[in-house]
Amino acid sequence: MMKLALFNIAFMAALAAAQTQPQNQPAGSMNGMDMSQPASASQPAGSAKQMNMSNCMGMMHGAMDHGNAAPIPPGVLRVAFGDKSTDWTAAQLAAMPQTTVTVNNEHTKATETYTGVPLMDLLTQLGVPAVPHGKDMLLYLVAVGSDGYEAVYAVAEVNPSLHDATVIVADTENGKPLTADGPLKLIDTREKRPARWVRNLAAIHVLSGE
Repeated sequence: MMKLALFNIAFMAALAAAQTQPQNQPAGSMNGMDMSQPASASQPAGSAKQMNMSNCMGMMHGAMDHGNAAPIPPGVLRVAFGDKSTDWTAAQLAAMPQTTVTVNNEHTKATETYTGVPLMDLLTQLGVPAVPHGKDMLLYLVAVGSDGYEAVYAVAEVNPSLHDATVIVADTENGKPLTADGPLKLIDTREKRPARWVRNLAAIHVLSGE
């Protein structure tokens, strides 16, 4: 993804800057930026470099943060795109048109049937184009589980107008509410193994690679 590539480029540039810090540069500064902790005369050699790298990592982490300030209540799915976000309760999702898919789970070596809301139905309500063109192809999403697990999809991968996968936010498995994997689970019918099936789904963040 473009943003991940930019992250790597920015980090390598920061690392190079840290490694080439001039000897006469004031301790605790990097390219004119004040560090959070000043270096003392008794600091070991190279500690300023370590501080620079730590500071840059913190800045990068902040730039890549997908989260929202408000905590997500248990059992709620938050979908965000640009400056818009919607919290979906289980009852609201259950009231929407449902899709049922049958998939082979490579982990459990079993055929499983899931029912839920097509993910694209939730994205379009926030303004994600139903039939994307041009720069819409740069859109991607990060699906986040309540345990911190994350998976990335191009929005084109979850759009039935472009891709033959069916991607749903499931709330039942084999006709029963999800238990250990629930209350919500992201299911993709075209995955060879369920590495991007996100259990305990809590958030979907739609971003742009430009």
